[in-house]
Formats: sequence, C-alpha cells, structure tokens
Amino acid sequence: MSDYQVNNPATGEVEATYPTATEQDIQRVIEQADTAYQDWRTVSLSERSKLLHKIADLYLERKEELARIVATEMGKPVAQAKGEIGLVADIFRYYADNAEQLLAPNKIDVDTGSASVEKLPVGVLLGIMPWNYPHYQVARFAAPNFMAGNTLILKHAPQCPKTAEVIVDIFKDAGLPEGVYNNVFATNEQAATIIEDSRVQGISLTGSERAGQAVAKVAGGALKKVVLELGGSDAFIVAADADIGKAVQGAISGRFGNTGQACNAAKRLIVIESVYDDFVKGFTDAVRDMSLADPLDDGTFIGPMSSKAAAKNLQEQLDSAIQAGATVLVEGGMVKDKPGAWFKPAVLTDVDESMDVYRQELFGPVAVIYKARDVDHAIQIANDVPFGLGASIQTQDAELAAQIADKLEVGMVTINAPSGSEANTPFGGVKRSGFGRELGNLGITEFLNYKLIRDKS
Repeated sequence: MSDYQVNNPATGEVEATYPTATEQDIQRVIEQADTAYQDWRTVSLSERSKLLHKIADLYLERKEELARIVATEMGKPVAQAKGEIGLVADIFRYYADNAEQLLAPNKIDVDTGSASVEKLPVGVLLGIMPWNYPHYQVARFAAPNFMAGNTLILKHAPQCPKTAEVIVDIFKDAGLPEGVYNNVFATNEQAATIIEDSRVQGISLTGSERAGQAVAKVAGGALKKVVLELGGSDAFIVAADADIGKAVQGAISGRFGNTGQACNAAKRLIVIESVYDDFVKGFTDAVRDMSLADPLDDGTFIGPMSSKAAAKNLQEQLDSAIQAGATVLVEGGMVKDKPGAWFKPAVLTDVDESMDVYRQELFGPVAVIYKARDVDHAIQIANDVPFGLGASIQTQDAELAAQIADKLEVGMVTINAPSGSEANTPFGGVKRSGFGRELGNLGITEFLNYKLIRDKS
C-alpha cells in the first residue's frame, strides 16, 4: 500500500490513496527539471515576477477550498488554514517585488579594473516538506528559488497528497512552464536517489531531527548543499514586569496554534517567580476552557492532531514525564472514546533535568511551565536544550528585552508576541534546529552561484 493517502484525523477514515512513484517516474522528473532549467534560467526577472503575482492571486481565489483540504488531510482548523494561505500569498508577492534588488550584483572596490559578484541560479533543487504547514513550507522554498532561476522537485509529506496536487494545479494555471516545478510521491529511498543524482544541486528539508540526519548524510556523501529546518523547543519567557493578561493570551496562541504542531511553538513557558502564580492561574484557566472541535468549523481553535501515530507518540512523552515526577496542572491526553487523533491539551510543571522530556520536543498540545528565580535563571533554562530555533520575551522594558535576546542561543527572537513567520523576515535556527535560512532577504541566498567577475584590463 502507498504511504500517500488522505487519512482524515478527525474521523480516522482513509478518504483517498495515491500511488507511489515508480523508478521511471523518478528519472522522468529529474530529466524534466534539468531540461526546464536551461530555459527557465534565461527568463527575465520581470516575467518571473508577473508569474509569482499570478500564483499569489490564485492562492487567494482558492483560499476556502485549499483550507478545507488542509483541514481534512492533517486536521488544521480552517480559520488557521486560511491564515496560512494568506501568508503564502504574501511570500510570493514579497519575492516577486524584491528579487531584482536582492539578486543585484555586488560591486567590489579594486585597485585596477573592475570586480563584481553575480548572483546566479545553480540548477535543480529537491525540496522535502512536512505536513504541518503544507502550503507555507512549499511557498518559502519555491518562491525565492523560482525568482532565482532554479527548478524544483518536491517530495511532499505522505499525509498531504491532495494538497501536493493542488499546488501543482495552481502553478500550472498561473503559467509556470512545464518542468520548473515537479511534484513526486517518492519513498525515502527514492529521495536518496534524487539527492545522489548529479543533475541535482541542492536539497532543502523541513522536518524532524531524524529526517534531517538521514538527508544530511546522503547529501554530504554526494557533496550537495542542504538547508535544514528541524525541530524546536522554543522558550516563552515572562519577565516580572510583563502584562500578564497579554502574556497569557500570547502563550495560549503560541503553544496551541495548529494544535501545538509547529516547530517554533512556545513549548516551554519560563516565568519569573514573582509573577509565576498569576501567570499559571490565567494560563491554566484558559486551557481548561478550551474544547476540541471539528476542524471544518470556522470557530474551531483546537482540532485533532495530524495522525493517531503522532498522538500516541505525544501520549508516551506525557506519560513518561508524569511517571518521572512532573506535576499535572491540567489533565489531558488522547481521547479514546472517539475515532481519529484527538488529544486534550495538557499542562505540566516541575519538569527537571533528570527527565527525558526536559530536552525533548513536545510536538502537540502539551505545555510545560518552568519557574525561574530571576532573568539569568530564565536564560539558563531557555538555553539548556539541544534546540535553538526561536524564543519570545514578554516584558515592557525594551532594554531588558534586548539584554535577554542577546543571550538566547536561538536563530529568532520575538518580543511581546509569540514566535511567528513573516514573508520579509528570515526564518531558521542554530544547534539541532538545523542550519540555513528561509524567507526574507536571506531566503533567496541559499541556492545561488556567487560568481566573481574580475576585469583587470
């Protein structure tokens, strides 16, 4: 049976199955991408820009339909899925409007003659993308590389084959030339074959640590550049002077948006001792008021998790923490009396360094609250994990915010709001959260040939 299927996490029903690629399919898409590159690299930036604006228009025109497909495939509430589609349109427009400036040659001052660095495409790229933001993840890979002149092969998550198909439809309807974007329902072994092919010049993966390790190992052996956006266990630091009401609201949104299934979710809430009790009361009251609901309902905030397997894994982590001595502030866990992948939000405290969960990523609706003696202790807790994706700081003191931000071992810091994503700001982390950047001015720089042109005449 193919791994690519629509398995509705709200009902547990398999609604569609898609055939896995054959070896002939793999060779065909590589050849298509390589052939298309020879022409696509010569298309003017103005023509590429027009095409990206058309893609953005089509995303917005089809927003309702696309959001419902996402909700059915991986359980995201439709209101949040519509927000994702809006961000996708912003990403395509950002690169359509700014690529000319971002790709402009860099002039170098030299003693004689002239020198410049040209920013040129490199060729065929492979993208391996996850299920949690199935349109956004593709957009932040595709938009800058379309403008750069690269061509793409895309292996989407097995949970989202219908979304993978509609992305192809949107690009085709916008007028993207054949072969510039190629979806393939590949196995992991077939992905390795694509990586090793000499026509493929780079790989971008968003996914788990394990997936990143596997891809990096193959890519390293083939001497291919990779961009890896992996896991996160982002800290949400609440300072003593924070507006507690706003901090609670931000923590709820940051921890439980997309049912907690985001790499940059606020997974660890670190609260200064003097405001700890007030924050805990406000936060736990809000969590207890949450209800699980149909992801196809516009008013739903928490839907099912993406799959029963994901829910079972999170339940095992929750059970492990409790057995090791964590205190349960809000009882949650898998809902066993209904089909699907439903998981009630849970809140823990008293998680310490002796527990496995202390340094693990909890990818779902489980929040952990830590009490910090002071700001230095909060920073120590925040940095004491193998991840370094993002963090957020809640304080009304701009100088304090800057001091904390400077000491956090992460790639992104947000002040007085939960971590998020914007088309014009770079996204990425350090440590085991991966390397490379997507979005913003840096997102178009990862897969370019920086060619020096030196004239000594």
